[in-house]
Amino acid sequence: MSASDDPRRVHFQSPEYLVDRLDAIAELFDTDRTDLLVEAIREYIEETADSETFQELVATKYYDDQLEFETVKQLVGAETAQRLRLLKADLEDEPLDLAAPDDVDIYDDDAMSVEAATDDDR
Repeated sequence: MSASDDPRRVHFQSPEYLVDRLDAIAELFDTDRTDLLVEAIREYIEETADSETFQELVATKYYDDQLEFETVKQLVGAETAQRLRLLKADLEDEPLDLAAPDDVDIYDDDAMSVEAATDDDR
């Protein structure tokens, strides 16, 4: 058992009817309330962490510097966190200042020009 697997006491309040149902289920499965709660929390965390919406939220907050890398690792796992770190580094890099090629007509002479709207046009 690693240090992170050591039990930690958590105290919270719950509506009485939920505790009563939990105790009835625990009795039915011949286990205790704590084991059921730990399993339910584990399943909820795994299901939540796997959702696309959750991962997008984590990425957005990380890119906006609202989450530290270590927190991201806890939320989405080391592999996904590392990918987000690399993508963030890419996003923060200065764009390459490359001129358009002169010898290639990528538009086949069908290029259109667009003028940027001014504040008066909006």
